[in-house]
Amino acid sequence: MHYDLQWSPAEKKIARAAYDSAVQCALARLMVEFKRRASAAATPSDMWDVGDYLSQRKRDLDQMFDYRYSQLPFVFARFIREGYLDETQLAELSDEKRQIIRSILSLASK
Repeated sequence: MHYDLQWSPAEKKIARAAYDSAVQCALARLMVEFKRRASAAATPSDMWDVGDYLSQRKRDLDQMFDYRYSQLPFVFARFIREGYLDETQLAELSDEKRQIIRSILSLASK
């Protein structure tokens, strides 16, 4: 599913800044977890487990980081739900876009 929303130049800047902020937050958290797991690795098996963890997280993040405007409401809802983005960072988007994001969040919480 996607929404055919029109994004003004100002909204595109807001969306890009929020998206980039969320991506940096997600990567920073991943780096912390990677370092924790790597420092706890004591065996070759542990080392491969860390590699498997990173590979899976990369796939997850590649899937989540979708900057198509038609997908941004879903992406922003997921970023908010997972704690990578605060809804206030999207306050300057149109009411319509923020309502769509809230609707997606509401559906996801059920």
